[in-house]
Amino acid sequence: MNRLRRVPLDVWFEPAVILVIGIGYFLWYRSATLTPTEQASLGWGNLRNTILSHIELTVVATLIVVVVAIPLGIALTRPAAKRFEPLVVNIANIGQAAPAVGLLVLFTFWLGTGFRTAIVGLVVYAVLPILQNTIVGLRQVDQRTIEASRGIGFSSARTLFQVELPLAVPVILNGVRTALVILVGTATLSTFIGATSLGTLITTGVTLFLPKLLVSGAILVGLLALIIDWLGRLVELAATPRGVS
Repeated sequence: MNRLRRVPLDVWFEPAVILVIGIGYFLWYRSATLTPTEQASLGWGNLRNTILSHIELTVVATLIVVVVAIPLGIALTRPAAKRFEPLVVNIANIGQAAPAVGLLVLFTFWLGTGFRTAIVGLVVYAVLPILQNTIVGLRQVDQRTIEASRGIGFSSARTLFQVELPLAVPVILNGVRTALVILVGTATLSTFIGATSLGTLITTGVTLFLPKLLVSGAILVGLLALIIDWLGRLVELAATPRGVS
């Protein structure tokens, strides 16, 4: 019971918002009069494939970013590589500062169109939040705690994995959650380079002047972002050691 009382309000509030928006959209969809094109795009078979393609883009890009950014962030907090931190962070910042559409289009000249190009563009775009949070999370670990672990005979590697990383987990996972939400929104742009996503509904709605299709795409992207943000919050809470806030 004590554990439940300490769970932040947003963990309970966000599912309620998701439920309200989801029910509202479902009721609107059931009562709306759709054109044949809208019916084809929003039919469950096509819609399911579109949603799964969007999730696949997001998850694959996130896994690659995690595999790259977290070890890189750890390396940049070690004395041997510390001097390279400003350079690496500035390079990662280029991906975040560049317009997402422009970034994806530039990669098409190198890799062509399709799923692979979209993944590369999304990875470059999402590296910064996880990289920065990994560095910040490890840097904020109390130096006295690290010295105490070394004083009782822990090696530097054991100190990293048993002391520093567990204490940095909340900040690192917050970066992963931020990157996930960014990728859900940015993945909609992959439709411009031939990769299927919920952005296909939006661009089709704009091109063919079908506002119901456009609204459906926007609502579904928003719902997906909220759901992923909530799931990430749950993982963040579950992985945070007791006593660490």
